[in-house]
Amino acid sequence: MGEERFGEFVLVRRHGEGDGGTGEGTVAELVLDRPKAMNAVSTEMARSVAAACASLGGDEGVRVVVVTSTHERAFCVGADLKERNSFSDAELLRQRPVARGAYTGVLELPVPTIAAVHGFALGGGFELALSCDLIVADRTAVVGLPEVSVGVIPGGGGTQLLPRRVGAARAAELIFSARRVEAEEAHRLGLVDQLVDAGEDRAEALALAGRIAANSPVGLRAAKRALRVGQGLDLRAGLEVEDAAWRAVAFSGDRAEGVAAFNERRSPRWPPAV
Repeated sequence: MGEERFGEFVLVRRHGEGDGGTGEGTVAELVLDRPKAMNAVSTEMARSVAAACASLGGDEGVRVVVVTSTHERAFCVGADLKERNSFSDAELLRQRPVARGAYTGVLELPVPTIAAVHGFALGGGFELALSCDLIVADRTAVVGLPEVSVGVIPGGGGTQLLPRRVGAARAAELIFSARRVEAEEAHRLGLVDQLVDAGEDRAEALALAGRIAANSPVGLRAAKRALRVGQGLDLRAGLEVEDAAWRAVAFSGDRAEGVAAFNERRSPRWPPAV
């Protein structure tokens, strides 16, 4: 397992060494590693998350990214309000693009992404999870967007990503009330996708990532693009987005290998990324 650090607070782990196309070695783990602050997102940490995402997004060998935490009781508690308390208005304005870069970095990763959530995932921490395609949470998870309780609004995509998950009215209730939602209710409402026993979120997220990574690299990227770009479009426009993504895959080496493997009753050996 290879490791690379991005600044002091973010670590990227690459699992396995690669095995000729079956998916091993193609799962990257983006680790939030600021345990003394429960992974509160400071300016430095935001830059590091964005840098790690840029590196992973440009790596054609990566098929799935899993976002995890080193803190035992928190995924991420959101923005570093102690740092923010020292900012002038001008400093806060200058910091805004840096903060946004962390969330858009995760959101715009071209491969499937999974958040492994335990403990607190609040404010910007929950927005990091919402920026992923799937959220695996354990039974200790507590999620929410409490920003209006401290005089701001969600600024990492929460007002746009949450209603896409749970509908406009449910999102409004959660954002306006600023309430925290515990794991069982979060799963029932669709705030998280999979609920596992305490301490199992990372292991299950990595196992799910491994199953996803065994599939066509070209197909995974095209399917994510179709899902993301088509979201919110009318049906006719969405079908055009899907058709464009289908054409990107249909004449690829992955399609030829996938069909051959199916007919030969063997596991596919996906062509190397180019």
